[in-house]
Amino acid sequence: MKKKLKFAPVLVVHTLLLGLGLIWVFPFIWMITASFKTNNEYITSGINLVPQQIQFSNFARAWETARFSVYFWNTLIVTVSVVVIIIALCSLTGYAIGRFRFRGRLLFVSAITATLFMPKGYTIISIYSLVNALGLNNSLWGIIIAEVGGGHVLFILLFVAYFRGLPKELEESAEVDGSGFVRTFATIMLPLAKPIIATTAIMQFMWSWNAFLMPLTLTLSKPELRTLGVGMFQFVGENTMDWTGMAAAASISLVPILAVFIMLQRYFIEGVAGAVKG
Repeated sequence: MKKKLKFAPVLVVHTLLLGLGLIWVFPFIWMITASFKTNNEYITSGINLVPQQIQFSNFARAWETARFSVYFWNTLIVTVSVVVIIIALCSLTGYAIGRFRFRGRLLFVSAITATLFMPKGYTIISIYSLVNALGLNNSLWGIIIAEVGGGHVLFILLFVAYFRGLPKELEESAEVDGSGFVRTFATIMLPLAKPIIATTAIMQFMWSWNAFLMPLTLTLSKPELRTLGVGMFQFVGENTMDWTGMAAAASISLVPILAVFIMLQRYFIEGVAGAVKG
């Protein structure tokens, strides 16, 4: 009897959390199921999730007619390049700040932290002018450089906290073996930071994969260089919209993000837990 009384509040809490969870993920599930409907059913079915007749043609239309096959590879090149460069830059910056004392360190940390509060849209004119001056406008390299720019304060601070917590003996042992700064960082310290690397990779992958404003601005006169986020415009006509084509395109866009998260989720959880403890 006592066990039943103790179990009842737990059951109520779990039921409430399950209900809230279903409400939270409903828009996502609805978008996936909408990609299998016709445009007419999409408009008239309301919140009904089950399509009357499954339409795979929406995916074929998004991939071929709307040129998502081209946009997909553009996005993949830009995103992977941005993630690799940002991990290299942020890990080196975090290592230098977290392990070494140098003049102007506090001022540097304050300066990059201040960029955290600056909306990205406010700097788009200066970024566009800089990329244009470099002759990289209307190119994938221009988008990569523009996306890499900025403080990326969150990732730097994650690396700072992680490297600061590592024992000093690791570096001292490396010095005894004749290892210099670069070798110590690349072969000893960086491999230990896998949870933070995974956290940075997942978050930056999502941001770059879904980026819209910067790729749109830098590819205005070259539609063939658009990324997936900008490519959604293909479904917007002058008087009509291809809703199910857009839902299918959004579903295609989600696949790489989910794949990256599933591959790195173990390290991601470790990285977030370590950041909270730190």
